[in-house]
Amino acid sequence: MKVAIYGQYYKTEDKQYIEELFTILQTKDVSFLIEENYYNGLKEEVNVATIETYSCYEELNDSFDFMFTIGGDGTILRAVTYIRDHNIPVVGINTGRLGFLATVQKDEILSAVELLVSGNFKLKHRSLLSVTTSPEMDGLQPFNFALNEVSVNRRNTASMITIKTYLDDEYLTSYWADGLIIATPTGSTGYSLSCGGPIITPSAKNFALTPIAPHNLSARPMVIPDETKLKFTVSGREDEFFLSLDSRITTINSTTQVFVEKANFSLKMVQIKKQTFLKTLREKLLWGQDTRN
Repeated sequence: MKVAIYGQYYKTEDKQYIEELFTILQTKDVSFLIEENYYNGLKEEVNVATIETYSCYEELNDSFDFMFTIGGDGTILRAVTYIRDHNIPVVGINTGRLGFLATVQKDEILSAVELLVSGNFKLKHRSLLSVTTSPEMDGLQPFNFALNEVSVNRRNTASMITIKTYLDDEYLTSYWADGLIIATPTGSTGYSLSCGGPIITPSAKNFALTPIAPHNLSARPMVIPDETKLKFTVSGREDEFFLSLDSRITTINSTTQVFVEKANFSLKMVQIKKQTFLKTLREKLLWGQDTRN
């Protein structure tokens, strides 16, 4: 077995869990590579021999059985920029906070690796969004995709913006709002949820349109089929606006047409034991914790 390991940055409090993961992998004769910047941050403090590293998408391929991420859900979002269309399944070890995607807890590392080695797991496919613009923007490629959401927001003004939106070339509406979120099922429990958007189960073939603080109060979140192709333009008192793909931000202006559709590849997430999406919802959102239940 061969795995890649990724973390955004080394935290001292993660030391024992990182060492535990390395020890277990070595005991199981699993070869592994560590992302170069992450390795440089931990090699002085973590007990690990000289390790082979990788630094970019081109240094990974479909020969890897898994990618372990160490951190929270944001770490997985960053890891996707290395995986892209390599079809490497992701195992998220949660050393962060909420952990909707990173569902392997810190005290479950040993059992998780054993289950992976024995093949006792399931793979769940997560849809992504793809973004293009006209005119084509410098710097958008090759990271023109998002696992959670694509959003447009006001930039240098407190005034609302207008997002003129089309679905499959048919005019839908012009949102007067602070912004607009196009969320995948994975992203439906993130930014979109905090703005009143619906929760969508990961296997549903839908996306959600969620306006951010809309001025036209009849503008409600909307669920659309994931084969829908979206187009929007933005206008406002200022001429520049933020376009965000997960946590990656660029700038567009009022002449930019933005096109959003389902990406031509998906992300494989590893589901271990009974850590289902519904179980995660109950745990993370405290559903059923009311003493009356």
